[in-house]
Amino acid sequence: MTGEQTGEQAGEQTADRHGGEPTHSAGYEVARRALEEARAAARAAGKSVGQGRSSPAKTVRRTGGGRRRWSGSGPDSRDPQPLGRLAGRLAAERGWQEQIGQGTVFGLWDSIVGADIAAHANPTSLTDKVLHVQAESTAWATQLRYMQATILAKIAAAVGDGVVTSLRITGPKAPSWRKGPRHIQGRGPRDTYG
Repeated sequence: MTGEQTGEQAGEQTADRHGGEPTHSAGYEVARRALEEARAAARAAGKSVGQGRSSPAKTVRRTGGGRRRWSGSGPDSRDPQPLGRLAGRLAAERGWQEQIGQGTVFGLWDSIVGADIAAHANPTSLTDKVLHVQAESTAWATQLRYMQATILAKIAAAVGDGVVTSLRITGPKAPSWRKGPRHIQGRGPRDTYG
């Protein structure tokens, strides 16, 4: 083979040396020739040649003026998201925000109202947006009633508006024979003691 031989002639010579079967270099030449013919046919049809398709990893974003821009290292909607952001979006889509807000009030009570108040009062229930808080003494219950607007503002800042709209603050409870929400008027079990 001389340096003046074309790839086609080299492929034919290689095929002749191996008993008439074309080798890999001959197959390469056949594929290259087919590609050139396809490009020529595309040019004749008026299509752009050589652009290729973008792979899924190299997707193209269109920006304001219709220009194409490759996604780069900046933030993108396809990037991995923090778990908290995804959970917040899921809660918003499913309508769970109120239940999550209620759980936050009970779970983060110490950090919402402060350690001093949390040491002397605890939330007991949340019904119809009314938070029931039980203080350890009647003096603390009175003090918390005076601070009710401040406590509501702290709760709203932590979990959002509308989760808790009012507080019902009570002092310590005396022992009671009542069990459950329903009872019958009267002296109750004291009757049996004579």
